[in-house]
Order: sequence, then C-alpha cells, then structure tokens
Amino acid sequence: MKLLIVEDEPRVASFLVKGLTARGYGVEHVSTGGDGLARVQSDGDFDLILLDLGLPDVDGLDVLRAIRARGLTVPVIILTARADDREAGLRLGADEFLVKPLPFSHLLERVQARAGAA
Repeated sequence: MKLLIVEDEPRVASFLVKGLTARGYGVEHVSTGGDGLARVQSDGDFDLILLDLGLPDVDGLDVLRAIRARGLTVPVIILTARADDREAGLRLGADEFLVKPLPFSHLLERVQARAGAA
C-alpha cells in the first residue's frame, strides 16, 4: 500500500514515516500542500493520503477540495490539531478526521481500516 503524507512539521513527519515504513507501507512525504497536489495526479498514485491542515503554503482544506474537484476518490485521512475543522473536512470529502496528538496505535488502526477498504 502506497501512502502520501502531507505534513510540514519535521518531527511529526519523521515519526509517521518511520512508524508506517516499519509496518511495511510504502511512504512518500511532502511538506507543502502544493507539493502534495503535484504528487497526486490520478487515483492510482497513492492508496491513502494523510493530510495535515496547517500547511505553510496552502491550507489543507483547500488541498482536499482540489483533490476532490479533480474527481479523485483516494481515501484521505486528515491528521491535524485543528479540531474545529472536523465538520468542514468531512463535508469536503475526508474519509477520516483525526486530531493530534493521538497514539500511533490509533492512527495505525485507521490506516489499516482504510487499507482494507481500498
């Protein structure tokens, strides 16, 4: 399973990449919304996207909006500290909305659930 992590915080990104790679996932990381959008060209590019909302260039909700506007159905798990954006994220097409910080085991559970659904 190929995952794209769109996360600007280096420590969080490193933790996610190491943890998910150790569990056998193919992981690519980008730190801006623009780079995330550039990497996602078709539904076949990635099996799952982990998307932060507080990105330095483009808000994560706008990234999600652009992904869905392209007609892409790739599952997206929002992983953010912005709990107040839950309704907006789900309305725009996120499959899951997780609030940081959370135990890695909980994130892994949600990734595995989406992997089974993909």
